[in-house]
Amino acid sequence: MTAKPHDTFIASMPKAELHVHLEGSVQPETLLALAKRNSIELPATDVAGLQEWFLFRDFDHFIEIYKKLSTCIRTPEDLELIMHDFMRGQAEQNIRYTELTWTPYTHFENAAIPFADQLEALNSARAHAESEWGVLARYIPDYSRDIRPLENATTVAQWAVEGASDGVVALGLGGPELGNPPRLFEDAYAVALAADLASVPHQGETDDATSIRDAIELLGAVRIGHGIRCLDDESVVRLIRDRNVTLDVCPTSNVCLGVVPSMEQHPLPRLMDAGISVTIASDDPALFSTTLTDEYRAASIWFGLDEQALADLSINAVRTSLLPHEERTELERAFTAEFDSL
Repeated sequence: MTAKPHDTFIASMPKAELHVHLEGSVQPETLLALAKRNSIELPATDVAGLQEWFLFRDFDHFIEIYKKLSTCIRTPEDLELIMHDFMRGQAEQNIRYTELTWTPYTHFENAAIPFADQLEALNSARAHAESEWGVLARYIPDYSRDIRPLENATTVAQWAVEGASDGVVALGLGGPELGNPPRLFEDAYAVALAADLASVPHQGETDDATSIRDAIELLGAVRIGHGIRCLDDESVVRLIRDRNVTLDVCPTSNVCLGVVPSMEQHPLPRLMDAGISVTIASDDPALFSTTLTDEYRAASIWFGLDEQALADLSINAVRTSLLPHEERTELERAFTAEFDSL
């Protein structure tokens, strides 16, 4: 890609990010340090080796790496370190607000870290980021849908409800879609929805458009991670529009994992042309060698989006966030004023 005049605008514009994973934000240097202090053997011992390891063959290879990375997280202090580094990176990009996904059951299973201790560690770093850098974050604990027994998903939903007064705003669902359809997780989402937590599952990344319909109708999804396969079924596109569901789309992730053949063929422009509410996000920035800033640059270069279109995407991320109405309105007002000055 060649630099475009929009680069300065993109670097300085206010941003919000709604689809990014804490575990996938761990930079190679930090991963090596965690592995060393926790006596975990990795397939590589230097940054270059890790970057080569991160050249994903397919989605299953990505999951394998993600799980190995997660085994390097053994203590609440590890989580606090990762969260601190992540929020500093968000501040450097002028990302004012983030809805951060993390997978608490994995850390409970791997290292017996109680959910309350995980949340306390994250909140320590979150409070520092808000006071020092003025950046905000809320949480979406998710469940990896391939973990059995399925009752564990309900446990995570209960944890999410317990954390609702401490920054948790939604229940997520990640991991391999194929063979793990939304209907298996109705009980877990019933717990979350009964407590007024939002439903924000991943869906329609590797599975078909019907799975997106099920995520909306069975799990009550208000936003969907990825969702790009909706374009295969016009009735699903209509459902998304009718229910005002937003798709949090991650172009670089989709290309790296072979979900989409190339950036030129990415369906983001078609999603926008279809009248679907979308945001763009980095997903697992360290693993895909990207940032939210890079995703906006890619949208400018590959899809020809001008500054107004980029601003609209950023403001839409605020508008479809899960902040309380008054906070959301105030943040949208601040973004709009700043874009007017830019």
